[in-house]
Amino acid sequence: MDKSPSPRNRPGTATPPAAQVKLLEETECGIPPFAKRVARSGYTPLRPAEIEVLQINTGYTCNLLCRHCHVDAGPDRREMMTRATMDFCLDALKGSNIKTVDITGGAPEMNPEFRWFIEKIRECLPEGTILVRSNLTLFTTSEKYRALPEFLKEQRVNIIASLPCYTRETVDQVRGEGVFDRSIAALKLLNTLGYGIEKSGLELNLVYNPPGRVLPGDQSELEKEYRQHLADEFGIVFSHLYTITNIPVSRFLNELLESGAYCSYMALLEKNYNPLAVDKMMCRTTVSVGWDGTLYDCDFNQMLHLPTRKPAPQHIKEFNEAKLRNRTITLGQHCYGCTAGAGSSCQGSLV
Repeated sequence: MDKSPSPRNRPGTATPPAAQVKLLEETECGIPPFAKRVARSGYTPLRPAEIEVLQINTGYTCNLLCRHCHVDAGPDRREMMTRATMDFCLDALKGSNIKTVDITGGAPEMNPEFRWFIEKIRECLPEGTILVRSNLTLFTTSEKYRALPEFLKEQRVNIIASLPCYTRETVDQVRGEGVFDRSIAALKLLNTLGYGIEKSGLELNLVYNPPGRVLPGDQSELEKEYRQHLADEFGIVFSHLYTITNIPVSRFLNELLESGAYCSYMALLEKNYNPLAVDKMMCRTTVSVGWDGTLYDCDFNQMLHLPTRKPAPQHIKEFNEAKLRNRTITLGQHCYGCTAGAGSSCQGSLV
């Protein structure tokens, strides 16, 4: 039984995106504008390198209500990508050099067109990489989704699974009662199918977010801890661990503001600004597609409703790789999260 928080008691329901942008830009914390900090590092303005990844958000519906969720996803969200918008995404892939598609949500598996979309992407990218970001719990919760792991294996899809800690207490506190045990059951199932097994060709990557207002620890050291604990306690193996900094948007920004910790957290990010991370920021190699087809420089800009800057295309139906490669990337104070310490992206640390 799913015992995650109900929508009526959802954790830190986010302030509307436009208001969050205003708060980020106008709250007086003595933090220099991120764009100026990047300019001092030699990027005036910040532009993409090559577009390597098309990240597609298929909707904000989710069976969980995680306290750290930057999407503000949950069972009560109804935003869902349609097959028509997915067709525009497929057209973009056919007309580009992109070889990696990153499917995210919410829980992307809950989109009713999920299977069809994965099959069509594989037709477009027979040798390309398809990533699906999963919270794991659907694989062992509902009969409707129990066959998905086999399907993903058949389509040679790599799985990126959120597991914010390797202990029951922390995971259930962040994601809801019972989520840890369901996640472990799903990981065991995926291992039996070959996921995470060396040389299987089926990657199973885990994602760690720090519990609160701190930067993640060293990615390689945390990976060693995860490997040892999950192997010793549960016999689970995986491919890689990604550490992701908590970006000050959505529910986490609300928590910072309500606790009075916003300025101290921003000071932490600014103090640990790493110019070496700028060159590898995911916005330089990724284009993010919202559930309605709107284009963004990254997943976090999507949550703040900051679309790509004109004259670059602003909707997937207008996709033009050359124009997007020449765009100026939209920056904000939240971007400090991507350049703090070892840097942070949807695929882990940067340096």
